[in-house]
Amino acid sequence: MKRYILILLLVVAGGGFYYYQMPAKHFDIEGVSFTLIDGRRLSMAQLRGQPVLVTFWATSCVMCIKEIPDLIKLYKKYTPKGLKIIAVAMPYDRPDHVVEMVKLKNLPYPVALDIDAQIVRSFNNVRVTPNHFLIAPDGSIIKHQIGILDLSKTEKLLLKYFNGT
Repeated sequence: MKRYILILLLVVAGGGFYYYQMPAKHFDIEGVSFTLIDGRRLSMAQLRGQPVLVTFWATSCVMCIKEIPDLIKLYKKYTPKGLKIIAVAMPYDRPDHVVEMVKLKNLPYPVALDIDAQIVRSFNNVRVTPNHFLIAPDGSIIKHQIGILDLSKTEKLLLKYFNGT
């Protein structure tokens, strides 16, 4: 009996893991608009035609803070080629904490506040951080990853948009 319960638990856990890792190509994110911490607004429609990495994070998330240097490297390497990176602070994150962390870590990429959780809802109710969506120039989501971003896989995907340069 214990063996069957263990198998059942493993199947349920595996299904949950698959759900969180599955590709998210079916989302309609064209109308998503970001309010940046400096007050500017940026929309997915404005970013059409270039690859975009949307990363959901929180100042209280240890893994989110740990991956910041890698995101900065990615930004510096690929932004001149056309990549846009937008970090979205989770709705529960206090805006003053977000602004303080942006200054402390000297983040070069835009950071958006999602106080009303509209962005979170648009990306299939993001609940876990870090959570990354790589969006192709045509607006389709080509990679969805929960946890620290796999830079080598992400770079391989990006290279096809930058002609291998």
